[in-house]
Amino acid sequence: MADDNKLPQDDNLTADPTNVAGEMADVDGEITDPNMTATGAPQGEGTRTDAELADLKDKYLRLAAEFENYKRRTTKERIELFKTANQELMTALLPVLDDFERARNATRETTDANAVRESIDIIQSKLNKTLQQKGLTAMETKGGDFDAELHEAITQIPAPSDDLKGKVVDEVEKGYYLGDKVIRHAKVVLGQ
Repeated sequence: MADDNKLPQDDNLTADPTNVAGEMADVDGEITDPNMTATGAPQGEGTRTDAELADLKDKYLRLAAEFENYKRRTTKERIELFKTANQELMTALLPVLDDFERARNATRETTDANAVRESIDIIQSKLNKTLQQKGLTAMETKGGDFDAELHEAITQIPAPSDDLKGKVVDEVEKGYYLGDKVIRHAKVVLGQ
């Protein structure tokens, strides 16, 4: 009688943990496809993926090496540029240096202060012209408005007139531009 209560068993209906809808269960219970590799890629693509990975790694290493060479080359070029720029300026200043030497030799024996003053004026004019050709220009500050980006205020004095209040009254040290860039701020005295 106990056998009568048994249901008929169908071999196709039993659940086998190793065979579920054509997939296999591994030890951890994850369901995997026998046509797939451990990475989830089809087995035929595994070798292709490895080849692509090796190719990308090779390209990356070449690119990194190329970038390092580029950095080294540009650094070397920059150093050379600074050296040649300095050389160009020095070459331009050599005639002024020669003029100083000639003026010193010519005025060594003289007692005439005007001759010394004239030679210094000529040399200063030549030096200013050479520096202007290289892009150096002096700031015009006297009587103008104070600008903290261009001027450095040394002190304040009572303004000699009402129109000079808050303006630059005197210049202690000239300021200079090289092109559009301020390379030295002017030291000025402000009217109060």
